[in-house]
Amino acid sequence: MKYTKEQRLDIGRRIYDGEISRYEAAEEYVINEQTARNYMRMYRDANQLPPKQGRRSICAPSFKKAPAELDELKAMTKEELIQELIKAKITEARLKKGYEVKGDV
Repeated sequence: MKYTKEQRLDIGRRIYDGEISRYEAAEEYVINEQTARNYMRMYRDANQLPPKQGRRSICAPSFKKAPAELDELKAMTKEELIQELIKAKITEARLKKGYEVKGDV
């Protein structure tokens, strides 16, 4: 779908102001994520605003453990820790190959 310049600037403003992410804008307006990014840049350039210094990626996974999970690990025996490590290695290998086993928790 084609958008007018005003509509593009409005989409860009919403992304720049943090109302929606560029991924949400892409879904909402049925445009590519890079197009949404370009609209945000167009808005920024038209209003002579500085680049945002926010998060680099919204979808980036968090590798930090929550404190509750850490306490659970501290309470485990050596054998339980070894089992959890094996499960984690198997899950990692499955993810690298691109599949998962249903019912495996």
